[in-house]
Amino acid sequence: MIVEWRALALDDRSNLFDYIAEDNPSAALELDDKIERLTGALPERPELYKPGRVRGTREIILTPNYVLVYQLKKKAGIIEIIRIVGARQNYPHKK
Repeated sequence: MIVEWRALALDDRSNLFDYIAEDNPSAALELDDKIERLTGALPERPELYKPGRVRGTREIILTPNYVLVYQLKKKAGIIEIIRIVGARQNYPHKK
């Protein structure tokens, strides 16, 4: 399986990095390295992390404050990174 990032997830990652780096550049680098390491290992064990709040997704707890959401597209051989959201954020958005 290969890992693909949605544009919105890449924006989330960049915005999160910038936000954390304002106060603590080394923490921002550490978190970005962690994201790279965890998503890079997904092809080996794509179902390692807990089922997500949205059906068909899974979630990686990056920190107590941030969650990475992904889905498996088994037939296509793709692990799609959907979003990085705040743990307390209204996700999924309720109508």
